[in-house]
Amino acid sequence: MTLVRINPVKQIWNAEKEIAKWFNLFNDRFASESESEIENSVWSPATDIVEYDDKFVLHLDLPGIGKEDVKIKFVNNQLIINGERKSVSEEKNATYHRVERLNGKYYRAFNLPEKIVEDQIKAEFKDGTLTIEIPKAEEVKPKEIEVKIN
Repeated sequence: MTLVRINPVKQIWNAEKEIAKWFNLFNDRFASESESEIENSVWSPATDIVEYDDKFVLHLDLPGIGKEDVKIKFVNNQLIINGERKSVSEEKNATYHRVERLNGKYYRAFNLPEKIVEDQIKAEFKDGTLTIEIPKAEEVKPKEIEVKIN
């Protein structure tokens, strides 16, 4: 039995790229580094995004991954999470009937609103879950002007 691996992230990326070419919408925001990271990624971690009054919280499922295999970047209002899950070496005397856990490089990117406090973003990795807290910036309150009538 031959094990066939597919890369759904890469297939989606290629389709999106082709459609963008047709409509001439592809721009430089996915340039070089991000493009190669997306094309080389094999899977994308499941993510929950929760909004509170004072912050956004992201929970990413990264089971079987060590802290050293998680990279987080913040560039141009985009939060990028990527890394790699190392594959388990197949045993010679074992017959694998099903392999569902994806191994290899992963990639996720989120466009963030402009009103956040970039230097206070916090990340915690515990029990296979990456939690990222993104504090919201204090919005400028509208100034009321009293109108006097003579």
